[in-house]
Amino acid sequence: MTPDTALPFVDWMQSTQSRMEQTLDRLLPSATSIPARLHEAMRYASLGGGKRVRPLLAFAAGELTAAPAERIEVAASAVELIHAYSLVHDDLPCMDDDVLRRGRPTCHVEYDEATALLVGDSLQTLAFELLARENLGTPTRQLDMVRTLAHASGSLGMAGGQAIDLGAVGRTLEQAELELMHALKTGALIRAAVLLGAMCGDDFPAEAREALDRFAKRAGLLFQVVDDILDCTANTATLGKTAGKDAQADKPTYVSLLGLERARDFAAELRSQTLDSLSGFGERARRLRELTDFITHRSF
Repeated sequence: MTPDTALPFVDWMQSTQSRMEQTLDRLLPSATSIPARLHEAMRYASLGGGKRVRPLLAFAAGELTAAPAERIEVAASAVELIHAYSLVHDDLPCMDDDVLRRGRPTCHVEYDEATALLVGDSLQTLAFELLARENLGTPTRQLDMVRTLAHASGSLGMAGGQAIDLGAVGRTLEQAELELMHALKTGALIRAAVLLGAMCGDDFPAEAREALDRFAKRAGLLFQVVDDILDCTANTATLGKTAGKDAQADKPTYVSLLGLERARDFAAELRSQTLDSLSGFGERARRLRELTDFITHRSF
């Protein structure tokens, strides 16, 4: 048992979050390098907050393949930079028009809209630069990692889900339509985090990869269902973002579709399915199981 696997979950989570903060601080451009205002805003959008769920999932998945932590740091940073860029763009007036993120003003409020647009663009390109330039294994493996993250981020992933979300305002979606939207908007990047973490280590059989993929897809959907529940049950101070924003914007959610209690039942069902997909991994999947419960029972 390594020192990390011996840690209680909360200690491991906090240690990993701290490690990611230090890694992102190192990999992001200095706030004093030209263009300083853009670099300062990139750091503002990426550092000092967030649950770091995607990096946590990457590190947990890396335990299945004995992945070196130094490689996972880079892969997890790439995913987190894509996530940060998506939040910056999501908060813009042309999208969700939000003023609060992670308990402080959104990027376009703190800086301006043009800078926020460039921040998102720059964070996205930096993510792929990291995957291309760092030593993460064989060239074939690194190319596969770039492809995985690109697919998860584009029109068949996160960006496509956002497009569906924008088009769904004021409409009532069927549950299958809602699941597709969130499988793309939220789930695709969570899936990428899990797969990239595992890809940082040893090869593993196709059957194991398929089981991990099932886990990642259900975990992504679980995350979104819980997010929808929290949006209507938690307050702004706890969430660090504007509570009740989805209802105000007349967006379809699992709570608006199913009602609060049925949405909670659905989350419990998804938790069971997510954990079941890990049954073949034994003790190596301990952190993934703990993260499943963290995602289910979180309060923010």
